[in-house]
Amino acid sequence: MSVETEQSVETEQSIQTTQDERFAAALHRADLVAAELRATAAERDRANRTPREEVELLRRADLLQVQEPVEYGGDGLSFAQAAQIVRRIARGDTSIAHLIGYHYAQTRVASLFGTPEQDAELSRRNAQEKVFWGGVQNPRGGSDVVLTRDGDRFRLDGRRSFASGAGLGDYLSVTAAFEGELVFVALPGGRKGFRALGDWDNIGQRLTDSGGVEFTATPVERHEILGPDPLTGRTITPYQTLVTPHWQLAFVNFYVGTAEGALDEALDWTRLHAAPWETSGVDSATDDPYVLQTVGELRSEIRAAALLADRAGDALQHALGIGESITEEERADAAVAVYEAKYLSTKVALSVASRLFEIQGARATTSAYGFDRHWRNLRTHTVHDPVAYKAREVGDWTLNRRAPAFSLYR
Repeated sequence: MSVETEQSVETEQSIQTTQDERFAAALHRADLVAAELRATAAERDRANRTPREEVELLRRADLLQVQEPVEYGGDGLSFAQAAQIVRRIARGDTSIAHLIGYHYAQTRVASLFGTPEQDAELSRRNAQEKVFWGGVQNPRGGSDVVLTRDGDRFRLDGRRSFASGAGLGDYLSVTAAFEGELVFVALPGGRKGFRALGDWDNIGQRLTDSGGVEFTATPVERHEILGPDPLTGRTITPYQTLVTPHWQLAFVNFYVGTAEGALDEALDWTRLHAAPWETSGVDSATDDPYVLQTVGELRSEIRAAALLADRAGDALQHALGIGESITEEERADAAVAVYEAKYLSTKVALSVASRLFEIQGARATTSAYGFDRHWRNLRTHTVHDPVAYKAREVGDWTLNRRAPAFSLYR
């Protein structure tokens, strides 16, 4: 090996070590945030307040800008690594993991749909200002959000029923119809004509600021619409359609993280408060054979879901690494890997959140503990899109090699 080659290898190893250290540091910060959130999660769930303080906690912990380049002030992490941060946050509070998971996905939209100049400008701003992104992207519910020309500018009009973090966002990632085609808009929060309705009062995910929004003649500048001219008539590439697996991978990780955190809480409570069943023949609930069996089953299922989530993250990151040359088949491989994880994480997390009380016993159902929030959070979000359709998409690809057709859900 030549001296130059050895130096190149050493440089690459040094860069990788530094990135690994940044990732480890970000995970540590996420764990600290999760611990702080967990301490007050039940109380905040009952209060159902807009999560302003929680978003500021994420900002202070330098978790909002982790994906941006180091030279801009970020950590240079991949989306797969960011998704693992989502999982850590979910161990403390599923609602806040929901917010940061959507945020991480929305900050990648410019790299997929924007021009290089738009991507670089937004990335710098994300890093330097620690911008929090809300989203107006759910295409179901309300009327279409329509972008139209208005003299030298554009305007947005319409209403959506669900829009996570939109009332808090420093920036909003908005999907809209323009001349019958899908466009993405990166809009500063608080723009005239935009209104968050503040009507989110659901059984779960109560701190996600996910209520309805309305646009009324909201002005939009050309540079805020992602992509080059012309805005219509361009075919969405397989690379761009990776936008949907980004969101779905975030979902996978906050389902897995919620299951991990819920089980840990249940085990802590059981060690301190639970009693063995009268016919168990043991003196401690932690020796009860059926408690041990249940714990073993749940831990094994969560571990399997977590490993599949990691595999999905690797698959998506590999696809992103291929770049614009990615084929339809390569895109489908990555998407299906994410959807396999989505199916399993949904089933496992819902089961775990329901079966916790088999470990803890009846006293743990006291409302003051708030252990029911885990199931409520998961049940609320897992009907975001029916998981049966994810299983069907996996099956169709496996059996017939028919790739999932692109939409904002697949």
